[in-house]
Amino acid sequence: MTAPDSLPLAALLEENLASASPDLLRAMVKTFAEAMMSADVDRACGGEYGRPGEDRVNSRNGYRNRDWDTRVGTIDLAIPRVRSGTYFPSWLLERRRRAEQALVSVVATCYLLGVSTRRVEKLAESMGVTQLSKSQVSEMAKHLDERVAEFRNRPLDQGPYTFVWVDALTQKVREGGRVVNVHCLVAVGVNNEG
Repeated sequence: MTAPDSLPLAALLEENLASASPDLLRAMVKTFAEAMMSADVDRACGGEYGRPGEDRVNSRNGYRNRDWDTRVGTIDLAIPRVRSGTYFPSWLLERRRRAEQALVSVVATCYLLGVSTRRVEKLAESMGVTQLSKSQVSEMAKHLDERVAEFRNRPLDQGPYTFVWVDALTQKVREGGRVVNVHCLVAVGVNNEG
């Protein structure tokens, strides 16, 4: 079940290809996401858009706009609304989060590598992501602290180790809100199973 009248896919694709717009990828992601949401709402309502039926359990009630930060830039999604109850595409978006997980990973990696929050903000802006503030960058990178703590406190009881390689290197790390040089001891062990 789809909503053929709600999105003129062929006309939109032809228009974007003819103009060779630099925002073609962004428009295609927007069109695809909105078509998927339309089909999902049709399934949830029990009937196609604009067609009454005996099996219909709900009907549409317009759209609400939501900005979605992706790798291709900020996309203004039109999320369908339903008359009774609510519809939220949890398969596409997370509640109270605007950013796609891949974008969060990129921002977190930059933050982990010591790139300042202002530079990450400018990097995101150059990628077409609007309204990404320094505090949002810091918030996105917070989940890294938990993962690092899990990694550092994991048990190493898989021994005995047949071979152990030890090396040392200097790394720039973020510690206490600033970037400092830290000397790291790197040990790699191989147990009996390889």
